[in-house]
Amino acid sequence: NAYTRPHPTQPELMESKTKASTDLRVLPTDNVEYGTHEYWQQRYAQEEHENFDWFKTYKDLAPLFDQHIHGRDARILMLGCGNSTLSSDMYAAGYENIVNVDYSDVVIKQMRQRCAHQAKMTWEVMDVRQLALDDASVDVAIDKGTLDALMCDKGDSWNPPPELCRNVAAEVDEVDRVLAPGGKFVWIT
Repeated sequence: NAYTRPHPTQPELMESKTKASTDLRVLPTDNVEYGTHEYWQQRYAQEEHENFDWFKTYKDLAPLFDQHIHGRDARILMLGCGNSTLSSDMYAAGYENIVNVDYSDVVIKQMRQRCAHQAKMTWEVMDVRQLALDDASVDVAIDKGTLDALMCDKGDSWNPPPELCRNVAAEVDEVDRVLAPGGKFVWIT
C-alpha cells in the first residue's frame, strides 16, 4: 500500500495567504498582447506582491494530479509558471521536485523570493519553446494557460497563421523531448 499524504488544509495553501490580482489595468487592450514577452514583463512588474491563478487553483486540481501524477517524488515541470500559487501549493502538498519556468525574468525573480522557504523547488528563466533541460528529464509537464496565451492571435481560429502554429508546435515538441518514457503532459485550458 502506498502512503498518500493528506492535502494541506486551507490555511497552509499559498493561495489563501497572498493577495490575488484584481487590477483591471493589467489586462491587455488586445488579447494578442497575451502572446508577447513585453506584456508579461510589464504586467508582472505591476503585480510585484500579488498572485494570479488562471482557471483553477491547486485545491481544484488536486484530484486530477492525484490521478495522473504517480508519486510525490515525480519530477515536475511547470511551463509558464507566472505568479500563480499552483507550484507553492503543490509543494505544500508534498510535490517538492518542481522546476518552474517562465520567460519573464521579472516574475522568476519575484517567485524565487516569495518561495525561498521551499528550497527544493527551482525557478528558471526559460522559454517553453526552447527548454534548456535534458531529454527525458521530467515525469510530468504542466501547462496552465501558457499554450492559451501563445494561441492568442487575430484571424481565423480554424486557419491560424503559420507563426502561431510554429509557436504551439515548438512548446509541444519541447515537452515531448523532455518527458521521460511514460511521462505525462497535463494541459489545463
